[in-house]
Amino acid sequence: MARIAHDVDQAIARFDEYSARLDGHVPAARAARNRHLARSAASVGRKLANIGMAIGALVVATIAFGLLVSPIGWTGLFAVAVATLLILIFFSVWPGDKAEKPFNEQMPNAQVVRTLDGFLHKRRAALPAPAARRIDAISAQLPLLESKLGEVDLLNPLAQDARRLMGKHLPDLIDRYEKVPAAYRRERDGEGLTIDERLIVSLDAAHEALNEIGGKLAREDMNAFETQGRFIESRYKDSEGIKTE
Repeated sequence: MARIAHDVDQAIARFDEYSARLDGHVPAARAARNRHLARSAASVGRKLANIGMAIGALVVATIAFGLLVSPIGWTGLFAVAVATLLILIFFSVWPGDKAEKPFNEQMPNAQVVRTLDGFLHKRRAALPAPAARRIDAISAQLPLLESKLGEVDLLNPLAQDARRLMGKHLPDLIDRYEKVPAAYRRERDGEGLTIDERLIVSLDAAHEALNEIGGKLAREDMNAFETQGRFIESRYKDSEGIKTE
């Protein structure tokens, strides 16, 4: 009976993993993919704008040459066509997407969050289903953290904790997990956890830590709002209505 239960559990786990690899229907995963697509679309838009400006400048220069110097003729048209082709080739490969920079202490807070967002989006499919769900939960926290951390100083203690976790510790965790051969990921460590289980526990801890950081940042805004509200109430309201001076 125990054997049957174990087989059922394994079948369910395999189904969950298969579903997770096919999904994208999970709201958090879909939102992360949409953010990735938006960044890619912005990059393509910049390239098209550069191509348009370069070709526009070439057309203006060609017209000016034809009016002020001499007609360009067939040779000139051929030269313009070649120049247009070179422009298309040049801007197709440059400026390309900037390579992701490794985490450093000078990196802006918002960039740290965006870098982690892209990293998790790329690595999610390689992780087991339970870990992928944790990645989705972490990804769902990132838009708020990007907004709030972008408003605080690099040396803010909360920002420092978030930067270390998102810029170094989480990426290192996933990198180290992927280096473990799949055949060894079910072996148990000194605390009785497999590599997969250790990954899940660590991701849960990261999610909880980020949730706590986000809550503290939100609390600061709530306290500031409350202080401003109390000031306005004390300044402009009394038992008889609005004060006049």
